Amino acid sequence: MSDPTEANGTAGGAEGAEPAVPAGGGAGERRVRVVLVDDHRMFRTGVQAEIGRTDETGVEVVGEAADVDQAVTVITATRPEVVLLDVHLPGGGGVEVLRRCAALMADSERPVRFLALSVSDAAEDVIGVIRGGARGYVTKTITGTDLVASVFRVQEGDAVFSPRLAGFVLDAFASTDAPPVDEDLDRLTQREREVLRLIARGYAYKEIAKQLFISVKTVESHVSAVLRKLQLSNRHELTRWATARRLV
Repeated sequence: MSDPTEANGTAGGAEGAEPAVPAGGGAGERRVRVVLVDDHRMFRTGVQAEIGRTDETGVEVVGEAADVDQAVTVITATRPEVVLLDVHLPGGGGVEVLRRCAALMADSERPVRFLALSVSDAAEDVIGVIRGGARGYVTKTITGTDLVASVFRVQEGDAVFSPRLAGFVLDAFASTDAPPVDEDLDRLTQREREVLRLIARGYAYKEIAKQLFISVKTVESHVSAVLRKLQLSNRHELTRWATARRLV
């Protein structure tokens, strides 16, 4: 496999899907060209090692990016069949990447298709990227085998979701009512929302740091910012606040 194009960056089917390409496939097997978009280099490296063994998986990683601008540049230059896209990225998030790549998604001859791959399982994140044009959404708990299968399904034009996330999309598109605006929640950045949910679920700072690939000190900074913006005093009040809004 040739060296993937990288723009100084990190990335990351549906669980339970059958492998799309058998291990050890020969040169005649199907191939899919993929770009990884995630702001954590270690995660991108892990995904590359897990699914980028082209002779075994059929997946060729042709580029990586760590933020919105890098993603648009790499995707435009490499024209992959599938982009594995994190939802929370510097520069506007996955939704901004989708907006700026709308013409590539609409190309009838060589469409670029997007599969969201995120630690977040929040309904608003799922619905946001699907409305933006992504073909599916899986969480980072997915296995390498299932992720490969999901990539091939998205390449074929299928919609792919982790099991419980599909319900969010069905509910959202079945409703004609616009979701209510929560001005308090809108004050938080995407990363602060991630930390908020994990705190509300009872995770310790070290556990949150490990799951989000950030330092404990960064977690503490995010928690302080959330408490300040929401005018709360401690994590117990924060948990009650999040539970009342069904964010947990």
